[in-house]
Amino acid sequence: MNLVSGQIVMPLFVFLMIFQCYFSVGIAEDCGGKEIAYSITVGQSGKFKTVQAAVDSISRNNARWVKIHIHQGKYLEKVQIPKDKPCILLEGEGRRVTTITYNDHQQTDTSATFTSFPNNVIVVGITFENSFDLSTESRLEQNARVVPALATRIYGDRSAFLDCGFLGFQDTLWDVQGRHYFKNCYIQGAVDFIFGNGQSYFENCYVNVTLSTRSSVGVPWGCITAQGRRSEKEASGFVFGGGRVVGTGPVLLGRAYGPYSRVIFHGTFLDSLVSPQGWDAWHYTQHKGNLMYAEVGCEGPGATLGKRVPWETKLSASKLNHQFSKSSFINQDGWLANLPN
Repeated sequence: MNLVSGQIVMPLFVFLMIFQCYFSVGIAEDCGGKEIAYSITVGQSGKFKTVQAAVDSISRNNARWVKIHIHQGKYLEKVQIPKDKPCILLEGEGRRVTTITYNDHQQTDTSATFTSFPNNVIVVGITFENSFDLSTESRLEQNARVVPALATRIYGDRSAFLDCGFLGFQDTLWDVQGRHYFKNCYIQGAVDFIFGNGQSYFENCYVNVTLSTRSSVGVPWGCITAQGRRSEKEASGFVFGGGRVVGTGPVLLGRAYGPYSRVIFHGTFLDSLVSPQGWDAWHYTQHKGNLMYAEVGCEGPGATLGKRVPWETKLSASKLNHQFSKSSFINQDGWLANLPN
């Protein structure tokens, strides 16, 4: 850089390099709009027989939407989208007919059947399953010891899952970080099966608790969420709008995975499996005043508030709409309007 009249003057070529870098990042951030640049097909008769092979074929630092269409079938593999491959749309043929499954377990950071690291990943019509722990027999083989066995973990910002399924028992869905949108999804598990520090909105999702199938092998309780917000400055939290909580319990709506844990259910049908206390501070009993657990306008036999923990948050409808609607909570920059066609 040169000094002119005591000021720093940036050479033109440096300015152009910075401008080009900034512009390129901007393209990568929005993936060039809604249009699909090209499509890849996965299936027994296609070029790619596995989903991972199709992901591997995409160029690094991709800046345009690429669609991977996955034919119906059960794909026995672990799939990982690396951080330098954003702008990917995974499209199945329906969550009941397109399944990616594996049976790894023990470690939360390695056991997931599907892992997504980059920003801008959209998934439609696929079920992700961790088959470990899905049968009583597998629990007996482990001497009734519950272990993590993840179906999915999500790191990137601006990730959407539409009409998808997530099947597991403990730690089914690790919502690690970033803004995520789940719509019309089916989520199954029993122990902390939606957990992490994500900033996520679950719209009209069907939450199925499968606790009683294990009650004979040493698992006497269940918990749907374990949200990990660590400070009041963090924007993270789980918001459930509409949908249903059903299955077999008893089950807590959530327990604290961080000292500022935040979970909200509104307009949700809660069946009788929901425990009367509703929530648990877990290891953060000294932080009950910082926890934000709320229910607004829920219905069903499990929605009775009379015996809830006394520190449950009383959230007004106006504050709910102002701070925790889909648009205000996860869509401040309008990214949902740029989902690919």
